[in-house]
Amino acid sequence: MSDPLFGVHGKALELRSQRLSLLASNIANAATPGYKARDIDFTKALKQAAGANGVSAGQAADANVQYRVPLEASLDGNTVELSTEQNQFAENAVKYRTTLSFLEGRINTVMQALKGE
Repeated sequence: MSDPLFGVHGKALELRSQRLSLLASNIANAATPGYKARDIDFTKALKQAAGANGVSAGQAADANVQYRVPLEASLDGNTVELSTEQNQFAENAVKYRTTLSFLEGRINTVMQALKGE
């Protein structure tokens, strides 16, 4: 169930944070033989976390982690494509900041209302 004050944005922020960690791990392991790149299906995870079934954002993220299929096969079995991971990381970081800005605006509005401004 979504929070009446923040809506789904609180869970979205938590999911984006977890996705950033996962993408950073992929980037860090770009040269590790046999490492399999993973990512969160954000849309599915958010729907699951925002549902009325009581699933936390962390549980939804864990349930929706998928292995990334590389465009080109690597001889050492590593499926990290650095350019793809960097692009996904940058895009997710922008969306994280946008969600954070929305929440900051909401908090500032509530603070002004509490102060009677």
